[in-house]
Amino acid sequence: MVQEICRDIKKLDFAKKHITTTITALHRLTMLVSAIEQLQIMASKRQYKEAAAQLEAVNQLCSHFEAYRDIPKITELREKFKNIKQILKSHVFSDFSSLGTGKESEETNLLQHLSNACLVVDALEPSVREELVNTFCSRELTSYEQIFEGAELAKLDKTERRYAWIKRRMRTNEEIWKIFPPSWHVPYRLCILFCKKTRKQLEEILVNLKEKPDVGTLLLALQRTLEFEDELAERFGGGARSKEIISEDDIDKGENNSQLVSDIRKKYERKLAAHQGTEDEEKDGNKDMSVPGAGFNFRGIISSCFEPHLTVYIELEEKTLMESLEKLVQEETWDIEEGSQNNVLTSSMQLFLIIKRSLKRCSALTKNQTLFNLFKVFQRVLKAYATKLFAKLPKGGMGLVAAATGIDGQIKTSDRDERVICYIVNSAEYCHKTSGELAESVSKIIDSQYADGVDMSEVQDEFSAVITKALVTLVHGLETKFDIEMAAMTRIPWNTLESVGDQSGYVNNINLMLNNSIPVFGSLLSPIYFQFFLDKLASSLGPRFYVNIFKCKQISETGAQQMLLDTQAIKTILLDIPSLGRQTSSAASYSKFVSREMSKAEALLKVILSPVDSVADTYRALLPEGTTMEFQRVLELKGLKKADQQTILDDFNKLGPGITQPPVPPPVVPAAPAPTIAPAMSNIASVSLIASGEDVLTRAAALGRGAASTGFKRFLALTEAAKDRKDGPFRKLFNA
Repeated sequence: MVQEICRDIKKLDFAKKHITTTITALHRLTMLVSAIEQLQIMASKRQYKEAAAQLEAVNQLCSHFEAYRDIPKITELREKFKNIKQILKSHVFSDFSSLGTGKESEETNLLQHLSNACLVVDALEPSVREELVNTFCSRELTSYEQIFEGAELAKLDKTERRYAWIKRRMRTNEEIWKIFPPSWHVPYRLCILFCKKTRKQLEEILVNLKEKPDVGTLLLALQRTLEFEDELAERFGGGARSKEIISEDDIDKGENNSQLVSDIRKKYERKLAAHQGTEDEEKDGNKDMSVPGAGFNFRGIISSCFEPHLTVYIELEEKTLMESLEKLVQEETWDIEEGSQNNVLTSSMQLFLIIKRSLKRCSALTKNQTLFNLFKVFQRVLKAYATKLFAKLPKGGMGLVAAATGIDGQIKTSDRDERVICYIVNSAEYCHKTSGELAESVSKIIDSQYADGVDMSEVQDEFSAVITKALVTLVHGLETKFDIEMAAMTRIPWNTLESVGDQSGYVNNINLMLNNSIPVFGSLLSPIYFQFFLDKLASSLGPRFYVNIFKCKQISETGAQQMLLDTQAIKTILLDIPSLGRQTSSAASYSKFVSREMSKAEALLKVILSPVDSVADTYRALLPEGTTMEFQRVLELKGLKKADQQTILDDFNKLGPGITQPPVPPPVVPAAPAPTIAPAMSNIASVSLIASGEDVLTRAAALGRGAASTGFKRFLALTEAAKDRKDGPFRKLFNA
């Protein structure tokens, strides 16, 4: 019942709603027709200010009739509105064509008129504004293209005038261009188009050069381009070019500046995003030219075209660096001023200062391929300097250690030579360290795609080789001096000495030689290299002394006693070398090696002192690794006749050159059980050999305690008498 009662009311409500909608639509239609007619009149009269407001009104009214697009009357009105907008666009473009022709000074209202026209453009589609701005910018740069494409100004040395032209143009028209709304960013977009056209023209100039460009002209053009890019970046956003300065601390100290690395990474990420190539820039030109700071970056937009043509600059830098290197080496005094803390040659420090300045120059221009090429130049220059240091080292003939190592030996070195060699070691160490820090500094500022190739390991290997060669040369220099004294030792008539006295003259000379050289080495060399020097020295002098004993002529019992005394003195002198150098912290291995090698010499002399009937057994006990040839030479040193030698040698060869017994540390040889004999031997031979082995070890132990022979007892008597003396070599022997 309620529905029946309300049925008529519901119909009336629908009818009222439809009538209201119809009346509203008819009213809006009337307004639309009237507005379009008024807009048409405004367009014909170029009343841009009023037309801009009317355009907004018509656009709002048209939005109400979107649902009625298919109705003929609505379609007709929309088409008429479209034609009016096209007329407005045509009028606006026509009026803007007079901008910049001088009419603005004749017609006082022209600028205001064009300013109103901009309101119309904003009311039209966004594409109209883009087209107008592009047309205006292209027209503004037409004269620029005509001027700088001419034969007179289309030159590299006229590059600065290009930037002067656009800056003058912007300064002159600054007031006129205020007619454009700030949101259009007309000066910004004009500069982008100018940069792209300039880059294209400069590329053509560089490619069409018939010969290599003048380096000064090329760098000046690049420098002015970078300055112009900085000005644009500073004016339109993005900041000026970051001033990464390679300080001396960056190269000399190699401090890790994480903030700088982060800034550089961000910088080049932005640059990579902004520059995807000329084609991409042209394709996405409208996107790049929308608003400042929208991803476009002025830095590198022009200057990057110089990159492929900077080879001549790198060649000049290399020539300059090589000439500077030659001059530094020629002027090097190869000496260090008193009070210097690092003991490094002046040429080393000056070379890296020159390299640092070169790096600053290049990094201010580019941080791409050219900087990487310059880094390669640094590598070549530093390798050349390493060669210069290597060539400065004294040269010589071949020595004993040299024969084994393949390195020149028998080098005569003066006191000055030794100091120079130490300076070379320190300078090479400085260059090794600083070249690594230089690589770290370059890797911080260079484009990320080249960072992995920045490596100085080859250069550092060169300087490591110089250090090794220099230290070996120091050792060879001492070997040569040592060999002179060893030659003097062989000239002593050891067979005719009547008594044992103080240490021989050659021992005193060795002591004097080491006292003159070692303190200098210890004060100039770092601990690690002094230790390397000690290791090389230990592996040389001890074995040389041992071999030199065999070079002597016949040695009598008294001569052997004197030589044993000299051996103890030399051992003490050699063990004191770390103390002389004031670097004893890591001398344990050196002392152990010297003691072992000199103990061999002592053992050899004890064999010479032993009685003839037990010489073979003593030789096996004290020198178990000795050879038959060495044993024969021992017999010759003892002065035995050939027939006697042959008898002893035959007995010696029957049992073999040595006893298979673990080495016994000299000079005291403790008794030890006999070694195990092979089971293939007969029982009788086994018992005999065991007894013989025990007898040998017993005699060796007795000899070590000084009870082997009458001659050795006389030697002990002399040493006992010398115990009460307060100084002298015998006192040192017992205090050792």
